[in-house]
Amino acid sequence: MTIDYNEIRELIKTLAATDISEFSLKSADLELNIRKGTVNTALGPLAAPLPVVTAPVAAPVVAAGPTPVPETPTAEPVAAAMDKKWLAITSPMVGTFYRAAAPDEPSFVEKNDRIRVGQTVCIIEAMKLMNEIEAEVAGQIVEIAVANGEPVEFGQTLMWVNPE
Repeated sequence: MTIDYNEIRELIKTLAATDISEFSLKSADLELNIRKGTVNTALGPLAAPLPVVTAPVAAPVVAAGPTPVPETPTAEPVAAAMDKKWLAITSPMVGTFYRAAAPDEPSFVEKNDRIRVGQTVCIIEAMKLMNEIEAEVAGQIVEIAVANGEPVEFGQTLMWVNPE
């Protein structure tokens, strides 16, 4: 059985909208465990809930306590409610949001810029790796929802796009 990253993301979103608190899937070459729970606030404000996802395993996997499934952020910009056709560019991971490749470089995009599919719109730094985030839709940037250098969570809206 093969499952790709986008299928896992969709599964997590689907499970987050249900009362299911734990989901496990096992096959000969894949083991997937997803659990909902609470965030341990003793870890501080940067502690983010993450799904437990394990790839092909030769030996049994023992999880170290419950790991919650990320929730979709509830505090979305007021402007987003005004125009329902806008699409969100969301963070595919937990990390730090950067608008440019380096502090002395220009931003990848600015408000009102036109973007195309596949164009790099920002970077998310995660574990010292710089991950370029590419647009999945063509259109115009109507709002940048995160300040440069701020931490972001999985699924958090980074930008709003008015699609073409």
